[in-house]
Amino acid sequence: MIQQKTKVSIWLIVVCLIWGSTWLVIKIGLATVPPLLAAGLRFALASLILYAIMLVRKESIPTGRKFNWLAVFMGLTAFSIPYALVYWGQRLIPSALASILFATYPFFVALFSHVFLQNERMSGFKIFAVVLGFAGVYMIFSSELAFNAELAVGGMAAIVVSAFIQAMSLVFLKKYGENFSPVSINFVSMSIGALLLLAASFIGEDFSSVAFTNGAVLSIIFLAVFGNVVAFVSYFWLVKRVETVLLSMTSFVTPIIAVVLGALILHEALTPRIFSGATLVLCGILAANGKDLANMFARRKSLLWD
Repeated sequence: MIQQKTKVSIWLIVVCLIWGSTWLVIKIGLATVPPLLAAGLRFALASLILYAIMLVRKESIPTGRKFNWLAVFMGLTAFSIPYALVYWGQRLIPSALASILFATYPFFVALFSHVFLQNERMSGFKIFAVVLGFAGVYMIFSSELAFNAELAVGGMAAIVVSAFIQAMSLVFLKKYGENFSPVSINFVSMSIGALLLLAASFIGEDFSSVAFTNGAVLSIIFLAVFGNVVAFVSYFWLVKRVETVLLSMTSFVTPIIAVVLGALILHEALTPRIFSGATLVLCGILAANGKDLANMFARRKSLLWD
């Protein structure tokens, strides 16, 4: 039992470190590769790895209208559109700020779950937490508007819209994808996302200044292998062994890691007003899960499922 708890702790740390570092790694890759191309290559490589996993597991791609519809929907809402926004937005704002704004993701999940999932209605306390979080987002936006930084505001808006779209994707996956293998549904939808991103890149991006430097190549490989495949497999392994409320707290830790890495490696500086807004966002996430966390520890039982 102790050994299993140690494994859970290790993989929780791994997931937080990976998701916290992806913002920095995206920023590094964007220095010499345009956003749509960088995102498309990342998902193309990740799709190949997932396909190899399917071959090893002798897993086939499901057929049927429901699977096809869901795969296309996820290709649009989980990978192509939101990641186009994330990569475009990160060209305009610091990686740390992008990670803070994407921390609105669990709030959007809560809102969509309230509307579409009957068993996950929002309580008054969670409504307060959402309001607190978005108050932080407003503070962050207002700090940039004060300087008339139109491009920065556009980049920030892109990150928040991306979180909104991906939250919708997650809730619809939970509602309609319970019977499908996580590997197969992600392989197909990620492949669709990769094709759409690469097609959009070839149509609309200028390749004249593209340079696949060591940083750019390592960025794509790291994001495909670790940001997609390792984090994805680890997350689903943890879902079966850790209470959901504890797992959801990764959204509280990852922005902190991103801020530290951005400051140490890219020397990114955030204003006091942005830090104040970030504090409200993170407090909102903590408040949304605080009651469940208190109940979990009060029960004095193992965090592992039997």
